[in-house]
Amino acid sequence: MKVLITGGAGFIGSHLAERHLHMGDQVAIIDNLSTGSITNIQHLEDDENFTILIDDVLNVELMRQLVADCDLIYHLAAAVGVDLIIDNPLQSLTTNIRGTEIILELANEKKKKVILASTSEIYGKKNGHIPFTENSDRILGPTTVIRWNYSTSKAVDELFALAYWREKRLPCVIVRPFNVIGPRQTGHYGMVVPRFVKQALLGHPITVYGDGEQRRCWTYIDDALDGLIALAMSDGAVGEIFNLGSHFEISIKDLAHEIKKLSHSQSEIKFIPYEQAWPEGTYEDLVYRAPNLEKIRRTVGYDPKVDLQEALTRILAHFER
Repeated sequence: MKVLITGGAGFIGSHLAERHLHMGDQVAIIDNLSTGSITNIQHLEDDENFTILIDDVLNVELMRQLVADCDLIYHLAAAVGVDLIIDNPLQSLTTNIRGTEIILELANEKKKKVILASTSEIYGKKNGHIPFTENSDRILGPTTVIRWNYSTSKAVDELFALAYWREKRLPCVIVRPFNVIGPRQTGHYGMVVPRFVKQALLGHPITVYGDGEQRRCWTYIDDALDGLIALAMSDGAVGEIFNLGSHFEISIKDLAHEIKKLSHSQSEIKFIPYEQAWPEGTYEDLVYRAPNLEKIRRTVGYDPKVDLQEALTRILAHFER
């Protein structure tokens, strides 16, 4: 099988490329390296079944060639990370919305299956303590708060994909990942775990925004790949939306303490008010975000195996190499 991965030099994309190569597939990736890194895929470059193009998904003619030459598309290319979204709102909106529109237009010409990576940010800021189902209401803040640009752009992506499925019968699967972590993830754009790990290993203060009581579920990359590929191979997943996550839930404050303990760090844990971390009016947080996984479990038998402590241990080992 010929697989195309947009954003393939990123954290998830590079692991996905590696997994498909191990499965015996041919893999082509395209990445403009705005957040991806060539070091993530250097170890794959000698594989005769691997092709990399450093370019942009907004390059329509190049994308037309790549789409025509593949059997399956994973569309991961996007502006991601709170810091990047806040610093570059216009570029983020253009990349996320127009990029997806191009992929779907071209895929529809040949009816190529598209796995669209959406986000758990879709659900917004509903701050109860009930895991989100795929049909949960979306509750967002005002458009003046830049953080919601990402959620909104991904919602538009989903609407495009669903419309192509309903009107054109383009086979699409929409996946909403919840806080995927693992080796190769960078903290440069606001990702919490790699930022905490780097701070702990360097002996710097581990910086927690707000009071640290925000609760999240963390999904190890190997489990995320199992779910992603299972959905890609399932006829029953087409035209549907799926949460992809875990039940390994912890507060941000306790996460900082756990990383400090596992790394044997002497770092202090420092709490920073939101208004000191981001420009006023650009950011809102949510107290609780966890997925209901019943739908993906029922459809493809998804069952995450790597608990949080094991995930953090593996990540620390990667950073220490």
